[in-house]
Amino acid sequence: MQRELLRSTYYYDLPEEQIAQTPIEPRDHSRLLCYNRTTDKIQHKHFYNLLDMLQEGDLLVVNNTRVLPARLYGYKSETGAKIEILLQKRIDLHNWEVIAKPTKRLAVGTEIVFNENIKCFVTEKGDYGACKIKFDYSDKKSFEEHLMEIGTMPLPPYIKAKLKNQERYQTVYSKIEGSSAAPTAGLHFTTDLMAKIKAKGVEIEEVLLHVGLGTFRPVKEDNILNHEMHSEYFEITEANAEKINKAKREGRRIVAVGTTSVRVLESGVGEDGYLVPQKRETKIFLYPPYKFKMVDALITNFHLPESTLIMLVSAFVGDIDKTLQLYKTAVDEKYRFFSFGDSMFIE
Repeated sequence: MQRELLRSTYYYDLPEEQIAQTPIEPRDHSRLLCYNRTTDKIQHKHFYNLLDMLQEGDLLVVNNTRVLPARLYGYKSETGAKIEILLQKRIDLHNWEVIAKPTKRLAVGTEIVFNENIKCFVTEKGDYGACKIKFDYSDKKSFEEHLMEIGTMPLPPYIKAKLKNQERYQTVYSKIEGSSAAPTAGLHFTTDLMAKIKAKGVEIEEVLLHVGLGTFRPVKEDNILNHEMHSEYFEITEANAEKINKAKREGRRIVAVGTTSVRVLESGVGEDGYLVPQKRETKIFLYPPYKFKMVDALITNFHLPESTLIMLVSAFVGDIDKTLQLYKTAVDEKYRFFSFGDSMFIE
């Protein structure tokens, strides 16, 4: 089998103490590993130095999704057994796709109570804890109002520390609620840094992709092509397409903030090589070798071993061994990893 198709190719060793448990303050004081694919040069900076790495005329693409308080704790009305629900995707006004724990306690028709005003019923069961549920709330509050009362921020399973400020799991430019996880490469930006970037002559475009819990789903198949990729909703507006396509025609760099922005841009390309306005689901799976059509530079955090996200980064770097070398350098230099960790700028 081709090496790039083997899951084990994307493994690296990471000491557990380098998994960031809390966010750095201020946001832009996290570290930034800069890698130039043309010169093969690595530099060690801080995120606020991104201002020096960006060029006048660059177009920065960010994902303006906002994380829902998507982790809910309830109990079975029959037995009182505790149940954890993670909202994954909204189907309609009352119905959701979720991950439920423990699923062995659930059957279709099970009633789960969150408080005296809101409960849900299991309508369908799937694999890996996936379920479909229907919410029932009888008072005049909207579902969103109930969610603010009963929901908590859905931090990834590798973060054990309690988050003191819930807004630290939101980007400063988050707007449209719908994600079950943060687009974490954007967590490093401050409003002040964004203002300085604009003042330098860098355009900023906001696209939308609602991040699903599938982003944390491990690749379990030895052949990565057998991995079932998760589906995520994204939007590219006419204004997005017009401005990003203009930058591409003029030969200006398109800099994607995070793998979610990459997924939007590469999913939205039409046959002519330019973005097409659209609103739909994407299951795009990017792995080596892949020729990127829209993205010229990438800002990204450090991802889990053998994950679809490190595969995407390997495709962008253009060399799996170089990607693993960058990760080993980050480990050796004591960078912090994953959601609240440090980041890379790859150009």
